[in-house]
Amino acid sequence: MSRESSPESTPELSRAYFATGCFWGAERRFWKLGGVISTSVGYMGGVRPAPSYEQVCTGVTGHAETVEVLFDPSVISYRRLLEEFWVMHDPTSLNQQGGDIGTQYRSAIFTTTAEQYNDALATRELYQVALSADGIGPIVTQIEDATPHPYWPAEEYHQKYLKKNPHGYDCHSSTGVVFPSLVK
Repeated sequence: MSRESSPESTPELSRAYFATGCFWGAERRFWKLGGVISTSVGYMGGVRPAPSYEQVCTGVTGHAETVEVLFDPSVISYRRLLEEFWVMHDPTSLNQQGGDIGTQYRSAIFTTTAEQYNDALATRELYQVALSADGIGPIVTQIEDATPHPYWPAEEYHQKYLKKNPHGYDCHSSTGVVFPSLVK
C-alpha cells in the first residue's frame, strides 16, 4: 500500500531573488533565517546566456551577483526577507558595495509575483523614509519582474562559499539604519 501525501502536508514554497553586491555574505544572511529552505548564488539581469564569473566581472554581460532564496511563506514572509535585504547592504550605493565596484555589485530585486513586486516597492518607500531621516540619499535599487531575467547558477566554488570558508570575505557594507518595523 503506497502512502500519498496530502496537499496540507506539503508546504507551498516560494522563490525570491536578491542582489546586494557580492553574493557570499548575502547568501549566508539568508540561509540563517528560519523558514528559508535553501539558497544558491548566481547571476541575473544580464544579456549573455550562462555567463561565467569571469565574464560577469568584466561588466559586459550586465548581470548582477544574485542570491536565489527558496522559502516557506507559512514560516517566513517575503516582507521579512525584504527587511533583511534592505539592511544587509547599502541600497543607496550605485553599482558598488564597499570596495566592490561594478554593475555586477548593484542592488536589485527580481520579483516572481505581482505581490512580491508591490511588497518590494512598499518596503523601499518605508526604508527610504528611515534613510532620509538619517540624512542618507535616495535608494537606487533596481526592482524588476524576474520573468525576462533567467537565473544562472554560479560556479560550484561560489555556492555556500562562507560555509566552506568561514573566515572568508563577507564583503558587505550597510547604511547602519534599521528597517522601521524591526525597531522595538
